[in-house]
Parts: sequence; structure tokens; C-alpha cells
Amino acid sequence: MTDFSTLADSAKAWPFELARKLKARVEQMEKAGKKKDAVIFETGYGPSGLPHIGTFGEVVRTTMVRVAFETLTEGKIPTRLICVSDDMDGMRKVPPTVPNPESLEVYLQKPLTDVPDPFGTHDSYGAHMNARLCGFLDSFGFEYEFASATDYYKNGTYDPYLIRAAEKYQDIMDVMLPTLGEERRATYSPFLPISPTTGRVLYVPMKNVNAAKGEITFEDEDGTDVTIPVTGGNAKLQWKPDFGMRWAALGIDFEMFGKDHQANAPIYSKICRILGERPPEQYVYELFLDEKGEKISKSKGNGISVEQWLKYAPQESLALFMWQKPRAAKKLYFDVIPKAVDEYLTFVEKYHSEEPAKQLENPAWAIHSGKVPELNVPVSFALLLNLVSAANANSKELIWGFISKYAADATPENAPFLDQLVGYALSYYEDFVKPEKEYRAPSAQERAALEELAASLRSYDGPVTGEDLQTLTFTAGKNHAFENLRDWFKAIYEVCLGQSQGPRFGGFIALYGVEETAELIENALKGEFA
Repeated sequence: MTDFSTLADSAKAWPFELARKLKARVEQMEKAGKKKDAVIFETGYGPSGLPHIGTFGEVVRTTMVRVAFETLTEGKIPTRLICVSDDMDGMRKVPPTVPNPESLEVYLQKPLTDVPDPFGTHDSYGAHMNARLCGFLDSFGFEYEFASATDYYKNGTYDPYLIRAAEKYQDIMDVMLPTLGEERRATYSPFLPISPTTGRVLYVPMKNVNAAKGEITFEDEDGTDVTIPVTGGNAKLQWKPDFGMRWAALGIDFEMFGKDHQANAPIYSKICRILGERPPEQYVYELFLDEKGEKISKSKGNGISVEQWLKYAPQESLALFMWQKPRAAKKLYFDVIPKAVDEYLTFVEKYHSEEPAKQLENPAWAIHSGKVPELNVPVSFALLLNLVSAANANSKELIWGFISKYAADATPENAPFLDQLVGYALSYYEDFVKPEKEYRAPSAQERAALEELAASLRSYDGPVTGEDLQTLTFTAGKNHAFENLRDWFKAIYEVCLGQSQGPRFGGFIALYGVEETAELIENALKGEFA
């Protein structure tokens, strides 16, 4: 087995760049006498709604950095990935998708772990959403530790840093107040007490902070002044101070987050330092855009969900999409899926013939944590889509009939990944290609060229390879004076398949069959499709 640890020192892939920064951090802390038992990675989750594609992206990317770090350090430094759920946050609004949403209105502003579970499966709404998160992460095989903010606030994990926050109350206020509007400054407090009378999370100013006793005094909802300890789950911190406190209390070494956090990251870091700890290494990734270039929003529903992606493609293709250019804004919509699948297949195929240094740069290494499988996939996803389209197929058996003639050694049993791709292609075709198919009649020039191509295929007795058949197709277009041969290939697809683009047509002929393609062209010229 290849030892990648020495090669990791110079690997340019972004997970290794971050891993080297993290290694330098560990070495600096050791020199300062702060050796750690483990390097801790963190991701955060807001359990007010279901886990989504951003949740997947954050965990898969963090895992890629974690594996790169373990490779760089030869596994000599233990690592942990903690996924923290902010389940002590107050419920600000009732999601309309839950059963009997009106029944939860009385629980607004109560911690999510104090709101009943409308689904009736767990002790609270927060617990239900936490279980959905864990099920989501487990389905992808992520290695992580789940942590509940409610538990950490109540079981004493956060207590030392909550007391320190009381001691450093004014320092924290000095960081926060300049970032707020005038009206908010007048009532702001980093502490959010839980009302002892209503159980709601209160956004009220503090009348007194007793650092020596670790207590806060505020006006409760019934108008009385109440003094409570900041520990034991009696209060929580506002989300920005909470971010920095969590870093300090859990000893976080690395966290990545979306660009929407970028402006606040210095605040998190300042508060972490005020509480006496070094902020973690941080990485900001760009947010996704929809096909119109607008920011994807869960509330707008203008994005694509993990469940939707996985209906049409394997999770490895989604992991590749997350690996590629994390600091570039990328459009995330259904049209990107076929390209992501074929890019994944290409990277896996290349990986096994590459030198070890190149393998580390290959995203397949990151996607599979260095254990890249051999895939028996002789057909691209784009070709499968065109095959399904040409055959108007609705069953795997029909598609495998073509594949078996093209690649006789491939079967659903010995090529299970290819078999999965066939299923994905059928689903993608049915939902996205078929509704948009629009055949057109050929021009005189196109008809003449297509007639020649069909005749050439009828008389063809050469090798049935994509390259040879591509040359044959190319020649027919050239013989009929297409100034731009791209227009010729576009015409083939529009007239014969009802779409404006596709993979190399020679490869399609080899897969679909020479005689079958000739018949397809002849039927198109008869006007059977248009």
C-alpha cells in the first residue's frame, strides 16, 4: 500500500493545504505547552428544520480535511469530528410542514428541546430533528460524534466558560455593541435567560451581572426581577457569543462555514480569545446559486435537495461537486448532475493509473478517503442518457440489452455501479429529458448529410469503436460543407434525438448499434419523430 504521508507535505489539493495549517497549529500549541489529546473538528446544525444539502456539504468537506490531516500526520494524532446541534435555541416560527402546526404556536420562543414532537416519535421537537440529522449523516457513513447544545448547557460542559463570560461580560459587550443598531444596543445582552415562569428564551437586557456568583438579574415576563445562575441550563448565549464560547469550551481546532458567516467570524474569534482560548483554524466556503444565479434559500425552495440529487445520481457525484472549488459560487440545479457523474467516473478511472503524488490531487482520493474502488463502467452517464432517450426505454433490462452487445463482459452482477447508473439514467430521462424533447425537421443540407450517414452505416463493416464511428460521422458532415461541424452534430441530436446536445456521437453509435442508428436516422428523416 502506498504511503501518502510524505507526499501530503506538498499536495496542492485544498484539503491538504488546510491540513498543513492545522498541523502547524498543533505544533505551535505543543511548543506553548498545550498538547491536546485529540485534534477536534466541528460542524454546527440548526435543528429548526431538516438537514439539507448544505449540511451534507459541510460534513463531507470537513471529513475530507480530517482525512487529509490524518494522512499528513500518519495517524499519530487522534482526531474527532463533533456535530453540534443548537437545539436550545428558541423556536422562532412553526414550520408549516409539521403535523398540526397550530398546536405548536403556544411553544414559540421555548427551547426546541422543550417543544413537543409533533410527529409523536421523540421526547421533543429538537430530539426529533436531532434524530433526523443523525440518520441523515449515518446514511452516508460519516464518522462523527453527535452533541446536543441543550445537554452541554445542562450537564456542566459549558459551565466554566459561562462563568468566565459573566466575568468578561463587559469585554464581550464591547465586542458586540459596535456591531448592532442603536435600538438593539439599548436592550442587548450576550446572555439569554430561560424564564423560570414561562420557559421561554428571553431577549432582555441584564439589570445586574454578578461575576463572583456567576449570576444574572433581569426582568421576567411577569414584570418581576429574577436572579438566576448562568450555569446549569438556566441561560444560554446569543448565537454569536455562543459560537465563540463553543469553540473555547470544546477546544475546537477546525471549523468551516458558509460565506454568510464570514463577516461574523472575527466576532466569534474575539469572544473565544476573551474566554481565554485560541480560536480554531477556519475556512469559508461559497454559497450555492440556483440556475438563475440567485442564492439558494430553504424558505424559497429554489435549490436542489440531497434526496433529489440521490434520485438521479450516486452520492459520490455529489461529494465531487462539494470538493470542486469550494470557494467559488456554483450553480446547483438539476442540469449539473450528469456532468458531475461523468467527471466522477473519469477521476476514478484515471486514479488507478496515476503516480501516487497525482493520486493525492485526484478528488477520488478525497471522496473515498484514500480507498478508491475499481469501477467496471465502460459507458458514460451521458451516453446512457442518450441511449435511454433513443430507445425511449423504461426498464433496466432493455438498456442492458444494448450494454451487453457493446461490452459483453459487463453484467448487472459484476458491474453493480453501472447497474445503479442505468437506474439513475432512467429516472433522470423520465423527469428532465423526456418532457423537454423537441424534434425538428432537417434543412436540405442536413437531410443530405443524414442520408449519407445512414447509408454509410448501412454499408459499414469496419471496427465498431467510438473513434472509428466518430470519424465516419465527421466525414458525412464534412462532405456536405458544414462550416462549423458543431452545427452538424447539433443537427444530428435535434433531428434524431430531440435534444440539442449529447456526448460524442461515435460512442453513441457503438453503444446503440450501427444498424440501429441507421434505422433511427431513417425514421427521423421520414418525419416519425418531428
